[in-house]
Order: sequence, then structure tokens, then C-alpha cells
Amino acid sequence: MRKSVNLLVILANILCIPMAAFAQLGTGGGAGALGSFLPLILIFVFFYLFLIRPQQRKAKEHQKSLNALKKGDKVITSGGIYGTISAVRDNNILEVKIADGVTVQVAKQSIATIITKETDDQAKVPEVVKK
Repeated sequence: MRKSVNLLVILANILCIPMAAFAQLGTGGGAGALGSFLPLILIFVFFYLFLIRPQQRKAKEHQKSLNALKKGDKVITSGGIYGTISAVRDNNILEVKIADGVTVQVAKQSIATIITKETDDQAKVPEVVKK
């Protein structure tokens, strides 16, 4: 995030200096107004391409993975509870087995991570979840 802000400041400085010189040339009323808004437009495009669009893509992927949840999937809730899905109810409620004989009902939106084989190898997943 800090690199993005630094890059944005550099980009704004690069764009504003030539625009200020261009505006001083007195090219006319309409061109001067467009020249003063051009840096703002370019900054908005930068924010959209590097901040907003990737976040939207990530949210769509997460929603797609939530819709694909099924019985037997291993998950981590947003509260940090590791468990295995034992049932899907009403398409929004999941029963998650967190220990032998212990299941909790959670909202589908509260699932933060779906544990896959790659995640299992990289992170320390408790033995209860690995079973």
C-alpha cells in the first residue's frame, strides 16, 4: 500500500509540472480548463487500475469460492476457527465441525479461507482439521 501511495505522489508530480507550464502558455479558455482537469482524471484512472479493479476481482473470486463450498471442505472462519463443513443449509448457513461431536452453525459470508492442499502444506493447520 505504501508503495502505491509513493508511486501516486511521483505520478502526480510528473503530471502536474508539465500541465502547469502548459496552462501558462495561454492556449485558450477551453484547453486551459481541460489541462487543469487532466491530472485529476489520470489519478482516478490510476486508482481504478491499480486499487479498485484488483480488489473487485479478489471479491468476485472469494464469492465464487463461497458458492462452491460443499460438505467435507476444510475452512477457517473470520473468527479464526478451523473446521470441516458437515452440512450446507439454506444456501447461507453452514454447519462446521470444529471438534469430535462439536458442530457450529456459521453464515457462509463468515468463511475467510478455504483450506486446500497448497494451503495445508504452507500453513500450520491443526490436526483436528487435517483428519
